[in-house]
Parts: sequence; C-alpha cells; structure tokens
Amino acid sequence: MNNEKIRLFLVDDDALFLKSLEIEFLQHADFTIETFATGELCIENLSHTPDVIILDYLLDDVDKNAMNGIETLDKIKAFNPDIPVVMLSAQDKIDVAISCMHHRAFDYVVKSETAFFRLQKIISTIFLYQKMEKELTWYMEKM
Repeated sequence: MNNEKIRLFLVDDDALFLKSLEIEFLQHADFTIETFATGELCIENLSHTPDVIILDYLLDDVDKNAMNGIETLDKIKAFNPDIPVVMLSAQDKIDVAISCMHHRAFDYVVKSETAFFRLQKIISTIFLYQKMEKELTWYMEKM
C-alpha cells in the first residue's frame, strides 16, 4: 500500500457504536473510513476497494428485513474472497464465532470495552499476514 491510508469499512446498525468506533480509529491511526448502517449499503460500495471490513453480526436494528452479517459476509467473499472481514457482535457465544469463521471471516470480536484495541491488533495482524504471503509467493516463484 506504500504510505497510502488503510481503507476501512465499518458496518454496524448501532449508530452510536458505529460513530464511537469511527472516532477511535480516526484518533489512533491513519485510516480512510466509510461507515454503513446496513449490509446492503456495504455491498453497494465494495467497488471502493476496502482493505479491511469490520462487520456487525446481526444488522437488524435499522430494518428487520435487512441482510444479517453472515449474508453480508458471504456476498463480500463472493465479490472478492481476499477482503479480510472481522465480525463484531455483542453475542459472546462460541457457536456464533464458529459460524462466522466457517463463512470465512478473518476473526470474531465481542463488543466490549476492549473491542477497539482487539480490532487494532487484528488489523495489524492482517497486514503482517498479507506481507508474509507476498514474501512466500516471491520466494516460491524464485525456486
């Protein structure tokens, strides 16, 4: 990405949580952030090429008929399977986390006082992982 800002999509139907998360990211790192209250809006804007998407699991506060997080995750992965998606939820249930991982989420974070710090660490891990993949590919092509 060469000194470009990380393009981050935040998708959550809780407007207050969404705004506080956006403020935290803007205060602590150099991001370009787009926020969306529904999965549908996120999907409509995937052409903006996000580097990472933080996606709420439920997404039904704004519209009870809206796509949930898993449906949105599936559509993101169908559009581009390489976009890392971190699922975020108030649900602290192992079966929910497993379901998210089964649908190819990069990670799962429970909404809490420490969620922002966990998300920061996960985003760092994502870019470290991508760098390692590129280096490995380069080495394999040289052999």
